[in-house]
Amino acid sequence: MISIPVKTPSRSYEVVIGSGLLAHAGEQLRGVLENKRAFVVTVPPVRRRWAKVLLQSLTAAGIETTLLEMPDGERAKRLSTLEKLAEKLLKLGADRGATLIALGGGVVGDVTGFLASIYMRGVDVIQVPTTVLAQVDAAIGGKTGVNLASGKNLLGTFHQPRAVLIDPAVLRTLPSREYRAGLYESLKCGVIGDAGLFKLFEDRRRELLDRDPVVLEKVIADSVRLKASVVSADEREGGLRQVLNFGHTIGHALEAETQYKLLLHGEAVAWGMIAATHIALSTDKLDSVAAGRITNSVLGFGRLPRLKLKTANIVKRLRSDKKTRQGVVHFILPREIGKVEIASDVPEAIVRSAVDEIRKLARD
Repeated sequence: MISIPVKTPSRSYEVVIGSGLLAHAGEQLRGVLENKRAFVVTVPPVRRRWAKVLLQSLTAAGIETTLLEMPDGERAKRLSTLEKLAEKLLKLGADRGATLIALGGGVVGDVTGFLASIYMRGVDVIQVPTTVLAQVDAAIGGKTGVNLASGKNLLGTFHQPRAVLIDPAVLRTLPSREYRAGLYESLKCGVIGDAGLFKLFEDRRRELLDRDPVVLEKVIADSVRLKASVVSADEREGGLRQVLNFGHTIGHALEAETQYKLLLHGEAVAWGMIAATHIALSTDKLDSVAAGRITNSVLGFGRLPRLKLKTANIVKRLRSDKKTRQGVVHFILPREIGKVEIASDVPEAIVRSAVDEIRKLARD
């Protein structure tokens, strides 16, 4: 087992990583679940594959557990889902001593975390991520949220979990497209702060695509370490933590513009990373060799979905992004492999050019 600490002003906790960990979750959580009552929130596909394993482990540890389902997919990440889950909790007798356990991908984690932060003015949450994206990124750091029609994650809170349990073995059943989409979030970690992790993506691409357990566990652990260090230094995105948004500014706009139907989140981030790299190259912040390496690494994990959209619409959506301040859009731009900066002085013409570039690549 690998244990990685996350230390924030509001709470410190451990991210535990190990193959087969799901079947031993009860042992790991026995000391964490003080009240011995937990409510597991998941979606149908995950319930069918993994809920029984988790529930049996919790029950064997003497933890009273109830399962709740929510709809699957990004379109379920709305306030209406929160309300329905809260009503279910109330009917089941969940009080302020309850603990919620998020079993699923990023959507389940974000929704369950948000629900935990506001139910009875706040209850504990434990993250048990079952996708690459959630294991390397979404489950760590306490960000929660739901979407509005106007944009992604515009409503949310910071609510740190009591623990995060990561079992890389569950990824073997993940559909290929969803698996690859999650790898882009890990590749992001390499670009923003770990040149060695980025090099691993370049050198071990085939093993990663084949889900080699040794390489995959290293990628997950290195990504978690990077995020844990950033979150520990800046819990609420006052400065440093913004670097984790590399690829997300334009990525979120792409998701909203396509009504969360065309792109998986990781795919949107992938296009966003290419666009941000184009901006960095066009503003002389990044040399062409490094820019080529980043773009080639992103595209090297398979064809991304085609984009049928208008550049003007994406630029308009950027103005309502939660990272925009006083009408100024902030971008995370690479300076070199393993180093990025926050830029707020990007001319709109260059932003348009970057969106045009990914639209062109999407047609090729």
